[in-house]
Amino acid sequence: MAAGQTITATASALPVLKAKNGDPDWEALDALVKQWKPGAFVVGMPFNMDGTENVMTGKARVFVKRLEEKYSLPCHTMDERLTSREARNLSRENAEASGRKFNERAVIDSLSAQLILESWLAENG
Repeated sequence: MAAGQTITATASALPVLKAKNGDPDWEALDALVKQWKPGAFVVGMPFNMDGTENVMTGKARVFVKRLEEKYSLPCHTMDERLTSREARNLSRENAEASGRKFNERAVIDSLSAQLILESWLAENG
């Protein structure tokens, strides 16, 4: 998860919301929506490296539809290829500078969300 704003086209990473039995934690998401009051959602679309779709792409599309229905807000999508790799590299650099572990999945996922949102804002802000 990440929150951002269009004026500066920047985003901040938020904590990861874990799914329960494949379903989003709607209660936790409701709380974040209430707190941040977004005007829209941006969802990373997991494509294969060659641009083709996979099982997760379909699941992401279902999630987008559910978001739109539940919150009556626009939901945009953004190609997320290579964001995990970039987030892992940034996390490693930050960790080495501070002496922390760098390969924490939750940190990488949150940073990936931030990168996806910042990319979308840069292209569509």
